[in-house]
Amino acid sequence: MRNDDLVQGFDSSVNDSLKIVLQECNDIKEGILLHLIGYIDTYNSSFFQQQVEKVFESGFVNLIFNCEGLKYVSSTGIGVFSLLLKTTKKQNGDIVLFGLQPTVAEVFQLLGFSQLFNIKNSLEEGLAFFHQGQRAEISVFPKIFSCPVCSKKLRASCAGRFRCSECKSIIAVDIQGQIQLG
Repeated sequence: MRNDDLVQGFDSSVNDSLKIVLQECNDIKEGILLHLIGYIDTYNSSFFQQQVEKVFESGFVNLIFNCEGLKYVSSTGIGVFSLLLKTTKKQNGDIVLFGLQPTVAEVFQLLGFSQLFNIKNSLEEGLAFFHQGQRAEISVFPKIFSCPVCSKKLRASCAGRFRCSECKSIIAVDIQGQIQLG
C-alpha cells in the first residue's frame, strides 16, 4: 500500500533525510501509524510538520509514531512534535511515540518533554493506550519519595532530574515515578 492510498498527496513531497511511511491502523478510531526513518532537525522540521498536517487534514487525529528508525531529533524537531500534540489535542485526539532510540529519548528527557508525551516501549503498548482509555490514566505525580543518599523526604511534581535540598545529590525520576541517582 502506498502512502497516497491513505493520505492523498502525501508522496508528492519527499525529503532525503526523513522518510515517513504510513500504515493503516484500523484498531484505533481515526488512527494511523507513522514510521519515521532518518532524522528531524532544523532543516527538515517544516517538511515533517507539513506531512503530518496532511495526515490531520485526512481525518486522522490519533497518531502512533514508530520511532525505531529515527536516529536523531533536534530541539526544533521536539518543538514540531509539541505543536502536533497541541493540534491533535484540539481535535480530541492524541499522540503516542514508541521505539525511541536512547539518543532521541535523551533529547526528550533533557528538554523536559518526556512527561508531555505518551512514550511507550512497543506498538502493542501504544495500541493499548488507545484501547484501554489510558488517556485518563492516573498520574504518579506529584511523587513523594526519600532521597536515596540522605533519606530526606522530597517531592517531584513531574519526571526529570532534581537536586536534593539536603545533600545536593542529583536524582532522576522517570515518567513511571522510578527513582535513581544521576
